[in-house]
Amino acid sequence: MKRFYKDVTIEPAEGGHAIRLDGRGVKTPARAPLTVPTLALARAIAAEWEAQDDKIDPWSMPLTGLANAAIDKVSADRAAFVTDMARYAETDLLCYRADGPEPLVERQSAIWDPLLAWAEARYDIAFVRATGIIHRAQPPETIARLAAAVAGYDDFPLVALQPLVTITGSLVIALALIEGAVDARAAFDAAHLDELWQAELWGEDWMAVDARDARRRDFEAAARFVGLLV
Repeated sequence: MKRFYKDVTIEPAEGGHAIRLDGRGVKTPARAPLTVPTLALARAIAAEWEAQDDKIDPWSMPLTGLANAAIDKVSADRAAFVTDMARYAETDLLCYRADGPEPLVERQSAIWDPLLAWAEARYDIAFVRATGIIHRAQPPETIARLAAAVAGYDDFPLVALQPLVTITGSLVIALALIEGAVDARAAFDAAHLDELWQAELWGEDWMAVDARDARRRDFEAAARFVGLLV
């Protein structure tokens, strides 16, 4: 789509701040008003619209995309969204450890144990750790309390939780990031510990690097989105 506007502005609106193009309100794909809860997020989204050249590139507007999804998708079916995200508590990446070599085992313990310890203290839960990839059930209380934590988020942080969880395979990492217990770089690297370990041993494959960089961009956009909600 060609750029059809000159000016991007922000105006107060019911529920927060609305993005306007030449004075007209921006609509989501479902035709709802694009209104976000904080001025910081509104400014960042407005900057995405201002940065467009002659043609609008949706891929260069991740914050706009997340805001659209919060309004159109999460609000439409919160229960399903919460269920999908909470399900990751049953198979959290951090609970499944390598049985060797010893340096990898030690690195997993050094980086993953503090994150699990944070979650156990924060939510008064306990995790079952396992060696290998065979599924080990987590205590029902752990699943229930993490599901309640997910359900406690508003639509906007909840929509950012999806890429944070699906990219890392860890609800714990995503919650730690949203709660400010870990920064985006450390969170992403923790989730890719095994991959980075293999790269140290055998060198990088350019296709793997490109794929990881793409995931990192999506992850950091979601992390930034969360930070702009404060």
